Amino acid sequence: MTTAPDQSPFVVSFDWLKSRIGEPGLKIVDASWYLPAQNRNGAAEFTASRIPGSVFFDQDKIVEPASELPHTIPNATDFASAAGALGLSEADTIVVYDGPGMFSAPRVWWLLRIFGAGNTYVLDGGFDSWKQQGLPVDSGEPAKPVAAVFSPALNSRAITDFEQMRSIVDSATSQIADARGPGRFTGVEAEPRAGMRSGHMPGARNVPFPTLLEDGKLKPIPALRQALEASGLDLDKPVVTTCGSGVTAAVITLALQSVGHRNNTLYDGSWSQWGGREDTAIVTGEA
Repeated sequence: MTTAPDQSPFVVSFDWLKSRIGEPGLKIVDASWYLPAQNRNGAAEFTASRIPGSVFFDQDKIVEPASELPHTIPNATDFASAAGALGLSEADTIVVYDGPGMFSAPRVWWLLRIFGAGNTYVLDGGFDSWKQQGLPVDSGEPAKPVAAVFSPALNSRAITDFEQMRSIVDSATSQIADARGPGRFTGVEAEPRAGMRSGHMPGARNVPFPTLLEDGKLKPIPALRQALEASGLDLDKPVVTTCGSGVTAAVITLALQSVGHRNNTLYDGSWSQWGGREDTAIVTGEA
């Protein structure tokens, strides 16, 4: 995998993917997921049109079934079964995309990597732009994936759970980077999930994920570093990323990894868990 010196080593371009569609060992994954307010349906859009040969990763279904939270990471056995049913192997080169670009795809990039698929990348730019540029598209009922064997090797150190998050908030042992918009972070705007408190965890920094992007693409590495540092993060210290339900937190994770930051984790429960409890401290206003 080769990229320009100032581009993330974890993304691939339209040209790169277009020239390799159909190659053995290359798998393409549509990871489109949307908030209710976006009024889009990822599964329905995938059935209507998609990058040739791609499969659909349903982020609402490939989760821990016993959890009341929306996007809890499944156990290794369940994840391997779901990935294998999509025709994915941990040895494949996997390219993940979404509709607008760099919204929900980084979450599946992160999931596949923490379960051992180390050659997973994000398409730099979304399928909306892909179509606008007249690049190859399949339509109609998609072909059923040819099942594969996915052998998982979960890196549990990449995940922060609730008790660890509570300890981080209490002790400030890690910086907290929150990908939600400023309105939700400060508590001015209501959460999209009914009845949930607004605000942020004590000590958190607001890193709205769109500040890391340009036109559905990840910013070049120097601009990423500048945006992360402008939010108040010290890139020499550990970071835990969070958002509403653990999806866009992965955009920050992707940005951190891209600039060479390795001491970072993702809080799986995110605000759905923290804001949904009655025993957690919440701060409103600016950080």
